[in-house]
Amino acid sequence: LMSVKNQPLILVTNDDGMFAPGIRRLVDITRHMGEVIVVAPDSPQSAKGHAVTLSDPLRLNKVEVFEGIEAYECSGTPVDCVKLAKNILLKHRRIDLCVSGINHGSNASINILYSGTISAAMEASIEGIDSIGFSLEDYSMKADFDPATPWIRTIIEHVLSNGMGDSRLLNVNIPHPSLGPIMGMKICRQAEGRWEEEFVEGVDPRGEKFYWMTGNFATNDTGAETDISALREGYISIVPSHHDLTHHITIPKLKSLESIKPPQRNPG
Repeated sequence: LMSVKNQPLILVTNDDGMFAPGIRRLVDITRHMGEVIVVAPDSPQSAKGHAVTLSDPLRLNKVEVFEGIEAYECSGTPVDCVKLAKNILLKHRRIDLCVSGINHGSNASINILYSGTISAAMEASIEGIDSIGFSLEDYSMKADFDPATPWIRTIIEHVLSNGMGDSRLLNVNIPHPSLGPIMGMKICRQAEGRWEEEFVEGVDPRGEKFYWMTGNFATNDTGAETDISALREGYISIVPSHHDLTHHITIPKLKSLESIKPPQRNPG
């Protein structure tokens, strides 16, 4: 066994809060892999994306939730949790890996932009920390993580031992348990997709109108090797991701804009 000094330092976080079953499973998986510290929001923060708290003070409260594991609730967003972990709690230490989740519900395709779970992992990746966001295609708080557990353990062990290439962020989605046994893992690209929103209109007890957003996820991406197709086939999808949103292949096509001069305005 490695001495504590040589153990990897693993930050565990999520967007569902300290008492979500998903984070408990991640802690159970990682507690034997190194030194684990948990920083999670003190309330559910789903779909917060990369929000950062600027106008309110942030608070960290130490909690006794996981036996033998240091854990803190943060009053802010998932991204705030990572920022405080790095800059306050672990200020003079190197974090070897950040794992976020396990989210209750898919974060495949365009959901990576909305997800608090993946945004926490992405924040760590921006800070130069290898990070993995885990999501299960089951929104139930009674979701069964057992079939996915050995796969999650394998992915984390692989990253700790081998790194993740040129990426610093893996978006990992696990198919719904109702699809049957997990078929394996596929390294994928992010599918094109979007949410088709609908708003249900209502009136509150004071007579004021309100709007409640609902909607369905839609994708027409029939290309090969997408995260959506992998999940439909019963595979775990692993998408190496990054925060550079540049559409690189379009740069040459827009270069002609550089030679255009703005029209001269007529004086007066």
